[in-house]
Amino acid sequence: MTGPLDGIRVIDWTIWQQGPVASMMLADLGADVIKLEERTSGDPGRGVLRAAGVDLSALPNFYFEAHNRGKRSMALDLKQPGAAEIVQRLVAGSDVFIQNFRCGAAKRMGLDYETLRQHNSKLIYASGSGFGSRGPDAERPCMDYLGLARSGIMNAVGEPGGPPLAVQGAIADQMAGTILAFGVMTALLHRERSGVGQEVDVSLLGAMSWLQGLSVASRLMLGNELPRGSREAAFNPLWNHYRCADDRWLAFAMAQADRWWKDFARAIGRDDLAEDERFANMMGRASHSKELIGILDEVFASQPRDEWMKRLDAGGDFIFSIVNSVSDLPDDPQMRANDLISEIEHPALGTLEMLNLPTRLSESPAEIRRTAPEFGQHTEEVLVEELGYSWEQVDRLREKQVI
Repeated sequence: MTGPLDGIRVIDWTIWQQGPVASMMLADLGADVIKLEERTSGDPGRGVLRAAGVDLSALPNFYFEAHNRGKRSMALDLKQPGAAEIVQRLVAGSDVFIQNFRCGAAKRMGLDYETLRQHNSKLIYASGSGFGSRGPDAERPCMDYLGLARSGIMNAVGEPGGPPLAVQGAIADQMAGTILAFGVMTALLHRERSGVGQEVDVSLLGAMSWLQGLSVASRLMLGNELPRGSREAAFNPLWNHYRCADDRWLAFAMAQADRWWKDFARAIGRDDLAEDERFANMMGRASHSKELIGILDEVFASQPRDEWMKRLDAGGDFIFSIVNSVSDLPDDPQMRANDLISEIEHPALGTLEMLNLPTRLSESPAEIRRTAPEFGQHTEEVLVEELGYSWEQVDRLREKQVI
């Protein structure tokens, strides 16, 4: 099936997660993504599980597979003059160049925007950084964990007064990679209209600040960020989550709580709560939230979650949902019904399941077009078929340890 980015070539000089996520998204949308990897060791993401003590002979390297599907891999020693010529020839016939190395590294390697645009004036040059390309900390090293720390999100999750908390899954890398792909798409649209290439820069700091846009807006306009929420003293007990008898949770999001309060009390078998003057309206429930939440905790702890869901569905049009863990997601029927998970056949690992892009396009949908490449799998293919090198030239490049 034709993708919206069919005919777009992306040169992907990225490692770990932030940059690879951006180029993976473009690959799912149809772009031809050529991944440049260091000649001897490749993307360090290839070894991340081994470094953690995981036996890769029995398990897929989910980290690398998830971030690099749909790409072709070239193994080059970019310190060799012959490699620079290869990259320049690739750039001359490409649309996008993506890198996420420490600020200053690309310039030292001769792979910065000003250098590469000399070979393609319409090039879209995208950089993923830690703290941004300008300012006193631009050249400081950064990884996902520091993106969480610097952006303030560690102090936005958890109970009031608790220590800073990390969020699992390298979400700063994931968010920044997603925004970087968005920037590339926007720059491609601008180029289509104007014929002009440009730089795109997205930092972990910027992306994670954007993710918390409402809280940052509160700080900028009102002087205060949105505080951490306390489950046991939530202002609106019907905007909260409760543990059921089977240790599973339900979450409620009824902002206009007065509208549902009496029906809710009836549905959970506590009509008396609707008549209690302390809880008669929104402000009353807020003033006595600890008391009411304590009562609701006892109520929901008396029945398993499925039973509560039946009673709530029968009792009114309440706004609520189950609380999933990540492990629950593959079995959630909504995930399957909306094609958020796909099966793909891996040549060595058999059938694998992967997360799809969440954006649905009716006429040109994203799809997982191939598994992540083996290290250097397409080096010769790109040299010969895309760049016109002869096999004799390829042999010489190998002898000189360029490839």
